[in-house]
Amino acid sequence: MSTTNTKRGPPKHQNKFAWKPKAGIKINETEVGGKFRPYSEITGVCPRCKDQIEWKRKYGKYKPLSEPAKCQKCSKRAVRQAYHNLCTACAKEHNVCAKCSRQVNRIVGRDITEVEAEQKMLEEAINNAREREKRTLLRAMNKAKLESSAAKTPSTDASKVGDLFTATSLDEYAEISRDDEDDSCNDEAQILD
Repeated sequence: MSTTNTKRGPPKHQNKFAWKPKAGIKINETEVGGKFRPYSEITGVCPRCKDQIEWKRKYGKYKPLSEPAKCQKCSKRAVRQAYHNLCTACAKEHNVCAKCSRQVNRIVGRDITEVEAEQKMLEEAINNAREREKRTLLRAMNKAKLESSAAKTPSTDASKVGDLFTATSLDEYAEISRDDEDDSCNDEAQILD
């Protein structure tokens, strides 16, 4: 027999079902992490740290922040997500992960300012569109929300380009809709002449 204990093959006793945290405890749906107040999206961290935080959420070890924590770089109370050590401004400025403070090429998630800017662009495109196109856009957005909430997976809009709209970006869509309106006005003017 060898002195090192090397295991080979599957475990002797396989689990019949996955372990669930707080399986026998009734969950209040209005508490943070419940059905009506889900946890916020994990942003500003490297993929490794994101996996660690997701594991904590999955196995009942996650504890959300009750009040903002201090940033380790600027010492302001600006850290709003649990297990983060740096505020989003410092993490972006130094190009590091907000949890482990390591230099990273790829950061997971989007900043709140980016989301707000995209939302503003979308509202502007909707306001510039014709009524028929507005309703089509709103229907597509509502359908995407329903699908994403039902499947709990991020929707891939890049694969749907061309299915519903010919434009790949909101700016392009707004320009196309403006061109269509100009063409329809010119056609009506020619008919009246």
